[in-house]
Amino acid sequence: MTTPVPPRQTPDQPWRSEGAPPPPPPRRKMPGGLAGLVLTALAVFLISDALLSFFGNGGSTTVSYTEFNSQLGKGNITKIYSKGDAIEGSLKAAAPKPDGGKGTYKDFTTQRPTFVNDNLWTTLQQQNVEVTAEPVVQQRSFLANLLISLAPMLLLIFVWVLIARRMSGGLGGSPLGRKAPPKPVVPEEGKRTTFADVAGIDEVEAELTEVVDFLKRPQVYRKLGAKMPRGVLLAGPPGTGKTLLARAVAGEADVPFFSASASEFIEMIVGVGASRVRELFAEARKVAPAIIFIDEIDTIGRQRGGGGGMGGHDEREQTLNQILTEMDGFSGSEGVIVIAATNRAEILDPALLRPGRFDRRITVSPPDRDGRQAILQIHTRTVPLGKDADLGQLAKVTPGMTGADLANLVNEAALLAVKREQDAVGQEDLSDALEKVQLGAVRPLVMPQSERERTAYHESGHALLGMLQPGADPVRKITIVPRGRALGVTLSTPDTDRYSYTEPYLRGRIIGALGGMAAEQVVYGVITTGAESDLEQVTNIARSMAGRWGMSERVGRLTAVPNDTQGAYGLSAAPTTLDAVDEETRRIVAECYEDAVRLLTEHRDRLDALTAALLEAETLDEEAAYRAAGISRQALSATT
Repeated sequence: MTTPVPPRQTPDQPWRSEGAPPPPPPRRKMPGGLAGLVLTALAVFLISDALLSFFGNGGSTTVSYTEFNSQLGKGNITKIYSKGDAIEGSLKAAAPKPDGGKGTYKDFTTQRPTFVNDNLWTTLQQQNVEVTAEPVVQQRSFLANLLISLAPMLLLIFVWVLIARRMSGGLGGSPLGRKAPPKPVVPEEGKRTTFADVAGIDEVEAELTEVVDFLKRPQVYRKLGAKMPRGVLLAGPPGTGKTLLARAVAGEADVPFFSASASEFIEMIVGVGASRVRELFAEARKVAPAIIFIDEIDTIGRQRGGGGGMGGHDEREQTLNQILTEMDGFSGSEGVIVIAATNRAEILDPALLRPGRFDRRITVSPPDRDGRQAILQIHTRTVPLGKDADLGQLAKVTPGMTGADLANLVNEAALLAVKREQDAVGQEDLSDALEKVQLGAVRPLVMPQSERERTAYHESGHALLGMLQPGADPVRKITIVPRGRALGVTLSTPDTDRYSYTEPYLRGRIIGALGGMAAEQVVYGVITTGAESDLEQVTNIARSMAGRWGMSERVGRLTAVPNDTQGAYGLSAAPTTLDAVDEETRRIVAECYEDAVRLLTEHRDRLDALTAALLEAETLDEEAAYRAAGISRQALSATT
């Protein structure tokens, strides 16, 4: 079972790391810098001063000693407290504030002049004023004053830090933000991916075993003057296990593993990608020997100077130039191996592929039959299988499937078993999951009887021509149950893996693909739109025969149509050659269609019998389909 790719630790970190030692803790810096600190201190001082001035005297009013004597003479003082020459007191009735102040006051403070010679104590006794031992105006405690003075400072510091973090978080995703160093990622269950988790691509493992051995025993190679390869390029279709292979190399060698997608280096502002590449290689060099894995390197590794460079073209080229510089050794990247993956190796820049950068170019192809069986065994390690589950048979009927496809197939079978409340995954679950993956999910659609008959003839035409063509792929299943976008499906897969195709085999595939349209023409005299996907398949095969594979005498033994279907079609050949390719494509399809109509007309009785059986059962497997058509599978195999 494959181990998931370790996640990124932060959004602004464009790589993931596994097996790397913990980095030293970063030095903490004051958010906002010195200017922010000065501004915050000033704001705290002003707010604290305002608060203390508001609450400082506890609500008492400072009056003159003359005002105090006036109120004492009026008998309006109820009690006082004196400490030295300072006097605090409280009035019986509130009096207007002196000196024209607004409002009234009741609690007051005053200062007795030292030169006053009045008999204050006698006057207080005559007025029955209470002289207390405690202050009349209770002052706040030291702790309360401290909290009042610190509260605005703490509040502002909190707001300041919060804003600074928000700003640094926003800048972190921008080109001007600083990226944190990668943190080590602990693999699932503490076990790293090794070659034991990889199957079906033994020849690729053999190529990479040398890299593992070099990482384990570098001194042996250096003794003989051998240098470690700078880079390994894994090229192959999607889902063939390129990322898993890179992780297995790092796990086998027990070295740190850094992985990143090429698109994660690109930003809108020029220079960001190059800086991120420098940081990634710097982190890898700190823990060398290490492995850097760059997925989908064609995103930034396209051939330079190809035009269409609007937007991030300069940024992409600068990022590529930085990778070239790092891999060329000018930055001292000794001990760091770069493993890259792509499914479009033909568009990579030649400077990236030259020896000294990507020294090795390994093709990762879809697994063969034995490889598929080994992959299925790996993916079913944690899946309980029933006694009738036959992984060998499943591997036989899944040619062309990659490791990712097989993993999805096993998962779909497990989901079906759970839905059916079973304790184990049986052969029926695996077969139904294969149908769902290859044919699509069953679609609840009620069709009129006339539509069902037309669909049955259409699929029977495909199947019958596939049965009659020498060397054609055997028909595995026919169904008129709507699946996905199709009203019916005919599934044909080869008995063995094919690596090259002959012209008769390709013509047989075209004839089989045109069988549905030909059957509608023979039976109804008209054709429908149900052959759209068939015509797309036919067009691609016939055009490749004429323009890519040299199977046309008129066009000749040359390639006129580019292999890259996303490229500009027709730029690799003259207009007259392209016209010849189109005419030859039409000729091949027309000849195959005539053969399809002729064969179905000659075997009309078998077409009707197969259609009747299909209408009755709706789905026919391989044995039932050949029996209904009256064709012996063994006899047909013997003739081919």
